[in-house]
Amino acid sequence: MTSSDTPDTPATPVCSAKGCRTPAVWVLAWNNPKLHTPDRRKTWLACDEHREHLAQFLGLRGFLKDVVTLAEWEARR
Repeated sequence: MTSSDTPDTPATPVCSAKGCRTPAVWVLAWNNPKLHTPDRRKTWLACDEHREHLAQFLGLRGFLKDVVTLAEWEARR
């Protein structure tokens, strides 16, 4: 996960799309079956604007496992 830190504010998760610094709303859980065990989950974060694009990128490769809100993902932990 990516976050933005400044000395005066806590870390805020930001979108994983290249060049985007918008706060994240979504978690895209994925794994590459050639590299990871079936239960392993890597994550990308997404803002509303980039969620579909990132999901399509992972989905075309057969990597996408789940898309949930950031709040739901954090509640699962």
